[in-house]
Amino acid sequence: MKPAPFDYVRPGSLEDALAALSGDPGAKVLAGGQSLVPLLSMRLAAPSRLVDINGLPGLDEVTVSPGGVRVGALARHADVLTHEEAARVQPLLRLALSHVAHATIRNRGTTVGSIVHADSAAELPMVLTLLGGSVEVVGPSGTRTIPASELYVGPLESSLAHDEIATSASFPALAPGGRVAFAEIARRHGDYALVGAAALVEGGTVKVGYVSVSDVPVVVDLSGVPVKDLGEAALARLEPAGDIHATAAYRAQLVRVLTERVVREATGDE
Repeated sequence: MKPAPFDYVRPGSLEDALAALSGDPGAKVLAGGQSLVPLLSMRLAAPSRLVDINGLPGLDEVTVSPGGVRVGALARHADVLTHEEAARVQPLLRLALSHVAHATIRNRGTTVGSIVHADSAAELPMVLTLLGGSVEVVGPSGTRTIPASELYVGPLESSLAHDEIATSASFPALAPGGRVAFAEIARRHGDYALVGAAALVEGGTVKVGYVSVSDVPVVVDLSGVPVKDLGEAALARLEPAGDIHATAAYRAQLVRVLTERVVREATGDE
């Protein structure tokens, strides 16, 4: 199937991109296109205009500071995955990105694009939520920062306004002495996870984020829970649903197994 007809613009400045976006309520931003283009081809999305931001300067950088990692809107998954300083400051990024799709998709898809696509079956929205990161967006009213806790409002729905463009995402650094772990179960490596889980152990707290168990990215605080009770404690706060890929009961069992696995790994209790 071919996409429905649409206009295409490739602005050379952020100002021109915002103007192109605000001038058409049916317009959508195109960056890596690894989520949007398949939707166009299946006609599950039919924007009247694509605003291709790949010509905008300065948005493809990954910058690292002692406080964390800032990923520009045009930085590809592969750029972040192979960034040694980013992996040192926040190792969960590399752990999660190694499970994102396949090499050809990681070479083209953008980390920020995956985050604002707001698919709770994707790894990066959960990682941003678990770490307490944020997204910087620019719109007609200026620049604002959206915390991850306020970014996801429904299935495939973020709190970005139609006329705003996400320019970067920020991931806090791992605290001294902190540890992380990531695991997921998929039919093939690189496919969408049936269930995924990541643990963040910092300063006496234990938090676990989940992939493919809810409509929006979800994080559960399991601080102080005995290891043998981790799975049931997590399930008490989650409601995994069934679909054509896995039953609800199977997903619940994966939550039990993966929760204990990632917490044991992150705490060193393997």
